[in-house]
Amino acid sequence: MLLGQNHQEYHESLEAVDDQADNPSNSGSLNEMVESGRRNFLKGGLGLAMAGFLGGSGLVSTAQAHYRPSQRPDIGFNPIPVEQNPNFDTVTVPKGYSAQSFFSWGDPVEQGAPAWQKDASNTWQDQMKQAGQNHDGIWFFPFRDKPNDQGLLVMNHEYINPTLHPGGLTFKEDENGLRFRPESEVKKEMAAHGVSIIEVKRSTDGAWVRVMDSKYNRRITGMTPMALTGEAAGTDMLKTMADPEGRTVLGTLNNCAMGFTPWGTYLTCEENWKNYFVNRDKDDYAQRVSHHRYGVSNQQNSAYYAWESVEPRFNATPDKEQAHGGYVNEPNRFGWVVEIDPFDPKSTPKKRTAMGRLVRECSTLSLGDSGQMAFYFGDDTRGEYVYKFVPDKVYDPKRLTSNTDILDSGTLYAAIFHDDGKGEWKPLVFGQGGLTRRNGFFSQADVLINARRAADIVGATTMDRPEWVAVHPTTREVYVTLTNNKHRGKKDDQSTNAANPREDNRHGQIVRFTEAQSDPTAITFDWEVFLLAGDRPGATLADNSKVPENLIGNIKGDIFSSPDGIWFDFQGRLWIQTDYGDDSERNYNMGTNQMLCCDPVTAEVKRFMVGPRGCEITGVTTTPDGKTMWVNIQHPEISFPASDGKTRPRSTTVMITKDDGGVIGS
Repeated sequence: MLLGQNHQEYHESLEAVDDQADNPSNSGSLNEMVESGRRNFLKGGLGLAMAGFLGGSGLVSTAQAHYRPSQRPDIGFNPIPVEQNPNFDTVTVPKGYSAQSFFSWGDPVEQGAPAWQKDASNTWQDQMKQAGQNHDGIWFFPFRDKPNDQGLLVMNHEYINPTLHPGGLTFKEDENGLRFRPESEVKKEMAAHGVSIIEVKRSTDGAWVRVMDSKYNRRITGMTPMALTGEAAGTDMLKTMADPEGRTVLGTLNNCAMGFTPWGTYLTCEENWKNYFVNRDKDDYAQRVSHHRYGVSNQQNSAYYAWESVEPRFNATPDKEQAHGGYVNEPNRFGWVVEIDPFDPKSTPKKRTAMGRLVRECSTLSLGDSGQMAFYFGDDTRGEYVYKFVPDKVYDPKRLTSNTDILDSGTLYAAIFHDDGKGEWKPLVFGQGGLTRRNGFFSQADVLINARRAADIVGATTMDRPEWVAVHPTTREVYVTLTNNKHRGKKDDQSTNAANPREDNRHGQIVRFTEAQSDPTAITFDWEVFLLAGDRPGATLADNSKVPENLIGNIKGDIFSSPDGIWFDFQGRLWIQTDYGDDSERNYNMGTNQMLCCDPVTAEVKRFMVGPRGCEITGVTTTPDGKTMWVNIQHPEISFPASDGKTRPRSTTVMITKDDGGVIGS
């Protein structure tokens, strides 16, 4: 139960919930403003950014697509050491770089938002207009005329911390074990989830500033109306007593990693949404795949915050007296990719059901020679799968409006990693590969809503908690972070395999694969373990004991644990971010969480940044020229960014520049 208010206790309780494996298997037209904003982005902003991202021409040439670069990317900084000080409360970057706090929880976003109060006394109405908590995935959308000097920063807010309230989270419990929460706290927590959109620019003196009165500034929260679109929209499994049409849902939750589209929209992904719901009916739960296969609570209370005590829609216990069973289908309305148009502050976010329902970490684009696309996902739970979605239509940069709903039709695939280094994508299509009535599927909507179960049936490979995905800007090689898996080799359904070779895998690995002919739509690929994270051979821990074999990695260069965020910059450097418990004995040699830069040719790793005690480092983006970088510091423990030992800590976006004005990492 999440009753603890202290940082370590609270995050350990979250981790204990998330540690539970869910896998029991073996195996339109645009209005003038929107058009103007989008064209600003596409013609200049994304056009230039994507030119860098895709190798200089907007689309990768055939020669580039089949070539693994022999030249190493320019990684010129001197790496920094680990930070083991238990009271460390700031950010360190290499000599020649500067880092400064840029955007923190509680900062005003929408016009009329009040300032953040140090005692956390802001109301839920205030929070609706302020930056949410736990900054995560982030992307910079540049403007046409000044692509390296002005644009929109869009970022996720994953979940909340006890620091959101003056005295922490308030719970009461009755004699039956039911938990109850104050309405004002629950609404503030819902308001602190979601997405922030802010306009930023360089001022006349060269410093980056917020555009506080920008028409684009916007908060999207756990209460924002959203449209359900695609194959599953409007079907019975998405209908509730409050939404009998099954097409409108309130809010997006647990927004972790993200993606973007070549037509200029932001993709936020719903990760551990399962922990916000409860179904107390044991018999119903046992037969309702859309609940038990995803880990919705079957106890007295939801796993996280007991929102169901205030907001009935989080109580998914079936109610036979209500239409559509009350809110039994509400969990089915989360776990989707949500597409947001950052250039239209009045637009309705769209949950794209064709992309499948997962405990999704990211939605990473790979764009082919002729506009064919794939979007890659990690399903972030131990023993789950890697997926991709291939839209039916190709991207047409000359017909902007034709791309508006391109994510509403396509094929979802799950990955099989064979032990011989070959791989294949299994389509999750009704009527194929066992996805039939005999196995409980009656339509494609059933397959999409129960994508995990569909992947079980087609024999996808269980992975060690698949998280972010990165695609190389020229070769289209795909890199997947597998953060850790304490169940590997210990559970019958998670035996070791070539892609997940380490028993009791506490440090994780990165797997790299190449699609056949470097075509994002291919159905076969070649793969390899790029690196195993962990300590060096012969290392010892704080008590001078030898590091166990299962904690030894093969990193060339600077060690780290639990790779999570991963991203290629436009020049081809691979950036790796970590998420491990920095107070754990096994992570003693790692220090606080880190961001590292990796050469994809040699696999050499250099430590670029260390964060404050208790944080996760997550989310990274740059301007198209690579000279300004933004990185998110999530849930710092002590007092960052004030770093005075007494101010309430705040998740914060940090801006990094090179003192000589050069490219970050060079």
